[in-house]
Parts: sequence; structure tokens; C-alpha cells
Amino acid sequence: MSGGWFITGTDTGVGKTRVAERLLRALVRQKLQAVGMKPVASGCRLTAAGRRSEDAERLLAAGNVSAEYAEVNPYAFAPAIAPHLAAHQENLEIGLPRILETFRRLRRRADWIVVEGVGGWKVPLAERLLLTDIVRAMRLPVIVVVGMRLGCLNHALLTAEAIRHDGIPLAGWIANQIDPDMARVEENIAALESRIAAPLLARFPYETPGNENASNFVFPSDAVMRLTQKVD
Repeated sequence: MSGGWFITGTDTGVGKTRVAERLLRALVRQKLQAVGMKPVASGCRLTAAGRRSEDAERLLAAGNVSAEYAEVNPYAFAPAIAPHLAAHQENLEIGLPRILETFRRLRRRADWIVVEGVGGWKVPLAERLLLTDIVRAMRLPVIVVVGMRLGCLNHALLTAEAIRHDGIPLAGWIANQIDPDMARVEENIAALESRIAAPLLARFPYETPGNENASNFVFPSDAVMRLTQKVD
């Protein structure tokens, strides 16, 4: 059995990398060949080896399949702005063929691939290219990361509806606690469970920003089993 998932979120900064990284590490713990991919990243820093995205580096480190950085993150932009604007500022255009070429190359080497999106579900990448188009071309089911904070109900339900409307399978969703002081967390999660036609895979507790690696929290093994059994 092999396959993968596309990790999207209800917004930017809701914990997509946190979920993708831990899912990769959970697959590796089960002795599976797993690789991550971040097709497009903005806000990258300049290093001696070129531009690097912290998100992409975390995914690269979490997997156990040999890959070059440029394969994991084929489009890396310096400006910390929307990717299509960052590309335009650098006189470049994000293209689907380049992304799919690296995606297929990585997938041939691994049992499982975890692809992390950028921003939310309908982010534009070029004049005639949306993030949705990449997911459709990859033919991956989607996992939605819901950032648990005030306003998440609307964002989560709109995202789930958009995914359904686009005809892409929704494998499940993650409740990721990003506001430690959010009121009525349990009631909010219950409201989403009753309205999203996909399972709640896991609840991720709050972690202090910048201190995620110090946490002992792992992607639940029962959720990994549920995901891998559903993908062929």
C-alpha cells in the first residue's frame, strides 16, 4: 500500500507544517518510506546553499527518503508575501509542470508522500493557477488543519465546502490549538464534528511558538492507521 496526502489549512499560520512534520515522523516510526514536499514557499531566507524555507527544511528532516532540497521545495521566494506576488516581484511564474515533475520523482522513491500547501485552500499561484489545481493534478486526498481560535468555525466550514465542491476527497481534519485562551474549545470542536463530512483525525495541543521541537506530542498512531488503511 502507498499513497499520500495534501495538507491544507483554514488560513496561513494555523499549523500545517506542524501537522505535516509529525505525520511524516509517525510514518517513519512505522518503518515506512516517507517524504515531504512544500511545492511553494515565500518568506525564505538566503543561505550559502541558496534560499531556504524553514517549513520545507522541517519536512525534509522529518522524512527518511533521500531528496534534494530543490525537490522538496521547487519554488522558494524571498518576499514574505502571497506567492503569486512574490513570484511576480522576482519576474518568475509558478508553473504546474515543474511542481508535478518533482512530485512524481519523489513519489517513486517513497511509500508515502506528505505535501504541504501554502496559505489556505484558494491561494492563487499564478494568473491561471490556483493551489487547488495542484492538488487536483496530484490526485491526493486532503487533510485540513483547523487553527482553533475565534472565527475558526466559518473558516473551517467554508474550506471543507470548497474542497467538496472541487471534487477532491477530504480524508479528515485536525484541530490544532493555536490560541491557548480560546473560549469554548470543546463546543467549537463538537460544532465542526457535526458539520464536516470527514473524521476528526487528531487534536493537537497548544505549543509555544518556536518551541515546537521541545514537545513530546506525536501524531496519534490510530489516526495514522486510519489514514494509511484508507489510501491505496
